[in-house]
Amino acid sequence: MHTSLLPAERILKSILFIRDQKVMLDRDLAELYGVPTKVLLQAVKRNMQRFPHDFMFQLRKIDSDRLRSQIVTSKKGRGGHRYRPYVFTEQGVAMLSSVLRSPRAIAVNIAIMRTFVQLRNILATHKDLAKKLEELEEKYDDQFKMVFDAIRQLMMPPIPENKRRIGFKLS
Repeated sequence: MHTSLLPAERILKSILFIRDQKVMLDRDLAELYGVPTKVLLQAVKRNMQRFPHDFMFQLRKIDSDRLRSQIVTSKKGRGGHRYRPYVFTEQGVAMLSSVLRSPRAIAVNIAIMRTFVQLRNILATHKDLAKKLEELEEKYDDQFKMVFDAIRQLMMPPIPENKRRIGFKLS
């Protein structure tokens, strides 16, 4: 399998920010590797010494509930997952290459590592841009304040809107 078969956008959408860390869910990794989640976790559990807490951890109930509401997974008893997912940090994903050794696993790991680097570069560029904006703002007087405020608003992540529920409201 060639790494170009895995679009960076697909991998990038699988990278989540949980507990101030960039992580990937066990099921997303299993899908990318082309193995069932159970098989991935069995391989990891046979090699637990390679996966300290800062490489892989199981989500707490509150993390799992937030994640479930964000990505709309099924509830217990209706199919879907019956355990709190495990997540892997960038180092944990790199360590998976020593546990899963198929040609596909190697190609997937390369693609994921490149995506993590790309994400780091994007975040660094965003910080550099914010710093340069502050420097420009200090250099120029109040006449450009509106311009700087508008640019700062464009740099902010969108605020999720409270969506109205569909259906009838009983009083």
